[in-house]
Amino acid sequence: MATYDLTSRIAPHLDRHLVFPLLEFLQERQLYNDDEILKAKIDLLSQTNMVDYAMDIHKSLYHTEDVPQDMVERRVDVVARLKSLEDSAAPLISFLQNSALVDELRADRQYNIQMLSERFQIGAEQIEALYQYAKFQFECGNYSAAADYLYQYRGLCLNSDRSLSALWGKLAAEILMQNWDVALEELNRLKEIIDSKNFASPLNQLQNRIWLMHWSLFIFFNHENGRNGIIDLFFQDRYLNAIQTNAHHLLRYVATAVIINKRRRNMLKELIKVIQQEQQCYKDPITEFIECLYVNYDFEGAQQKLRECEQVILNDPFLGKHVEDSNFSTVPMRDEFLENARLFIFETYCRIHQCIDISMLAEKLNMNYDEAEMWIMNLVRSSKLEAKIDSASGTLIMGTNRINVHEQIIESLKNLNMRTYMLAKNIVEPAQAAQAAR
Repeated sequence: MATYDLTSRIAPHLDRHLVFPLLEFLQERQLYNDDEILKAKIDLLSQTNMVDYAMDIHKSLYHTEDVPQDMVERRVDVVARLKSLEDSAAPLISFLQNSALVDELRADRQYNIQMLSERFQIGAEQIEALYQYAKFQFECGNYSAAADYLYQYRGLCLNSDRSLSALWGKLAAEILMQNWDVALEELNRLKEIIDSKNFASPLNQLQNRIWLMHWSLFIFFNHENGRNGIIDLFFQDRYLNAIQTNAHHLLRYVATAVIINKRRRNMLKELIKVIQQEQQCYKDPITEFIECLYVNYDFEGAQQKLRECEQVILNDPFLGKHVEDSNFSTVPMRDEFLENARLFIFETYCRIHQCIDISMLAEKLNMNYDEAEMWIMNLVRSSKLEAKIDSASGTLIMGTNRINVHEQIIESLKNLNMRTYMLAKNIVEPAQAAQAAR
């Protein structure tokens, strides 16, 4: 299933620190050779200050206690640079650690800067040092300190571009610490800035929206209200255009969110339209399942794709999260997806047929007969579906008020014929009258 792994497409749109959780997941799922994952981690770490972590991975990869001399020297440089930045930012850090003094700060940044300069001799140099120190802490993997200092820095920064950069860093730190509520707040704050800021070019704004959507995957598939959040964001015109321009692979996550979210079934029609438009640019079993079921009415194809969907979800870092409970282990997203996908198949099939063989339906739902009969029985009861099960013949008989797709198509064609006739009549009759007048 490495064929459907999107890591290589997603990683370029993430901060390198955010790629580590994806690699950890892939290593756990053993989709790739373990040495390949370890080499990828070392390559990522070479561009950060997490030297100790890089040394540990090097030892695991090459089965040795020795580490390259350049790693040892780099560690010395990192420690020295950290101490230097700490000294430069020390006056401002000392101020920020005094709660009584911090209470004197106001929402007016200009006032704060003037007050710091006049009373504490803290100027632009120390404020810049705080940013560099926070950034260095982040590169060292100290995300908690980085988040705190970047938050304080944004309260003193007058440069909008630098403030935006600090907000991206703060968001990354909160994601890596799995503070999902705070991360969602930062995500919304960042979205407001991206949508209202005057970028150097529309392309820059487009790229920022694409970055935001990729980073949001961590939040939306972990936050309790994430399944609504991802639909609200990704279906906004500007963000949907960004997906269709340069991030087609995000359709997997939009499609999954719509399928598992029973309250947002109203977005299904829009989703189908987008999937059809982009089928030449991107497809995977999840998008193909929707296409088979709602475009082609190919139930055999949908059944096959549903089996593949399960494997795609299990091997996706955002969708395949395991939940452990004593001796019980499950993947909630997989369970919800399969349950709702079977419901989609059942509803669509029932719209077309009046008398349905339960054994055949069980096959289409990837269930055995007893499971299918019980599942259908519970569904009929809970949804007040106008249908009954004939256990003797092993069939499900739909009520007379069901929606018949064939009848709908015929009725639509009748209306279309009538409209075409009236249109032709309105064109031909005036033309004939004009001809006769000549």
